Amino acid sequence: MKVLHSVHPDDFKSYQTEKIRDRFLLDNLVTPNQVNCAYTHYDRMIIGVAHPVTETIALENYTNLKAEYFLERREIGIINVAGDGEVNADGTIYQLKKLDCLYIGKGTKQVTFIAKDAANPPVFYLLSSPAHQTWPTRLMTIEEAEKFSAGSESTANRRTINKYIHTGGIQSCQLVMGLTILHEGSVWNTMPPHVHDRRMEAYFYFDIPKGQRVFHYMGEATETRHILIDNYGAVASPPWSMHSGSGTCNYSFIWGMAGENLDYTDMDAIGIEEIR
Repeated sequence: MKVLHSVHPDDFKSYQTEKIRDRFLLDNLVTPNQVNCAYTHYDRMIIGVAHPVTETIALENYTNLKAEYFLERREIGIINVAGDGEVNADGTIYQLKKLDCLYIGKGTKQVTFIAKDAANPPVFYLLSSPAHQTWPTRLMTIEEAEKFSAGSESTANRRTINKYIHTGGIQSCQLVMGLTILHEGSVWNTMPPHVHDRRMEAYFYFDIPKGQRVFHYMGEATETRHILIDNYGAVASPPWSMHSGSGTCNYSFIWGMAGENLDYTDMDAIGIEEIR
């Protein structure tokens, strides 16, 4: 399991492209019949993907967790971004269509993933944070998710935000999770941008057509940098870093956080005119 260590903002200013990608980008997560995860020292978040195709695959324990099983002291959010699939949590089977979300609470000993159709397999995006108590496992479909619209066509950032795990939705210890879908003709996400010093945030980009890319912007507002993202690429964003993006076409992305609170609106806005 790859480990991402914390980075000081002053050090980040000297990073060149290769080092930025190495320290913050997670690509090549989608491998047939495998679960691939990375451990970050930002709020001890684990970011990963499970991609069952022809086999049932399990959420295995990792030695660096020093636990009896993966969710002994953790919770996890799972969002499917491709074909229909099943998640088995300690014997209870949950059906996940594209864009459905499953929260699994602390103490669940066995989690497995299976594809309903090997010709159109699921891609399960995984986000896990430490947990201090057990909340009930719960499935929320895309239709059930709380939605609101943001942006406009005139500023190329019209988007629909779907909230799953948050104060008013699925309850958790510290995980917050949802996804944003950009409308056709819009390319900017999270614009104007923000930071939240009280928690980290991870972005996972999907539905990027072949041959297209997303520029993910990060860093302090007065010292911005960017990472070029392909389909199914994830970025771990430190609490001091703004996070925003623009694409060569419209796309979707999953946002997820862990830290001080579960309030989706906990953010410190950055004015567009402040960005350098």
